[in-house]
Amino acid sequence: MGLLDNMKAKLSPAKEKVSGLAQQHGDKIERGLDKAAKAVDEKTKGKYSETIHTGTGKAKDAMDRLAGKEGTDPAGTGPGAGPSGDGGTPPASPPPASPPPAS
Repeated sequence: MGLLDNMKAKLSPAKEKVSGLAQQHGDKIERGLDKAAKAVDEKTKGKYSETIHTGTGKAKDAMDRLAGKEGTDPAGTGPGAGPSGDGGTPPASPPPASPPPAS
């Protein structure tokens, strides 16, 4: 058995415990992430809003994966991702409208 196998075997009980805690307290964890993100965003006066929201979304996705929730999107690009505060990238802007034809 190699070093990596030994590490996996030793960490398996901890992963199961963390997974159980994430399932049990997922809503509290998400509220805490949102509260922390809001505090940091206010302290930085919105200068890093996009980065903060992206990081918060990634943390929530990781927590969802730990909890074993179905329908998680590890890339943060699916429905619900974006500037709504849950991470991901904002949706692409529509192309500018063409000017009206000259008469």
